[in-house]
Amino acid sequence: MQVAALMIVASGAAHAVVNAILKSGRDKMSSRALLDGFSALLVFPAAFFMPLPHGAWGWLAASGLTHLVYLTCLVKAFEATDMSVAYPIMRGLAPVLAAAGAVLAFGEHISPATVLGVALVSCGVVIVGAGRGVNRRSLLWAAGTGVTIAVYTVIDAQGVRAAPSAGSYIVWVFLLLGVGVGGVFALWRGPAFLVAARSEWRAGLTAGALSILTYGLALWAYRLGDTPRLAALRETSILFALVIAVLVLKEPVTRARAAGAAVIAAGAAALLLSAG
Repeated sequence: MQVAALMIVASGAAHAVVNAILKSGRDKMSSRALLDGFSALLVFPAAFFMPLPHGAWGWLAASGLTHLVYLTCLVKAFEATDMSVAYPIMRGLAPVLAAAGAVLAFGEHISPATVLGVALVSCGVVIVGAGRGVNRRSLLWAAGTGVTIAVYTVIDAQGVRAAPSAGSYIVWVFLLLGVGVGGVFALWRGPAFLVAARSEWRAGLTAGALSILTYGLALWAYRLGDTPRLAALRETSILFALVIAVLVLKEPVTRARAAGAAVIAAGAAALLLSAG
């Protein structure tokens, strides 16, 4: 459905902004704890008006554990290298693995046009992230992030379909992430978290609100459409991330990264045209 495709592109744009805010923070783990904590606080009132996610508790538990590993890898990747390097690598691995998992594990349909789009997007993001600035440590953290993105994408796509409504699953995902991941990260940082909270709470609140928008839209789209195509289409976020990295974070962009962005755009076009 084109509605799901438009939702996922909007999700990707907001996702790039959230990650730019996280990258710009001095204490990235504390920044992530603030982000998830504020997201949970913002969605908490909605929990009183949504049905409990019966049928999806197992998916939620699996999602929470996967997100803990994912966000740890994400923070470490952003600590190790530039956003314009780490972000494309981590997002480039995800759509291929998510598509394979959705098709092999759950029998989801994938068309030739979707295969082409997934391949182009993945190749493009890897091109953007390749070259200068990539070392083994940053590569491993970025790769770990990409693998866990694929895992939670497949888990949450199944979970949001198993829940009574998309809203029910979305609310409980953010509550679990805020209490679970946000709590673990805050305890991990200890007193440093309180220091960071005093200076970075405004950025955390902004990113927390945007996080609800970006992943809420993605989950709603997964309930409406097929995982392989939408998971790949969400990686168009790298186009927005590249612009932010250059204009806001003042990171350099090589010709190879610009070429990779063009390949991503071609893949996105193929995915949009593959909508049924």
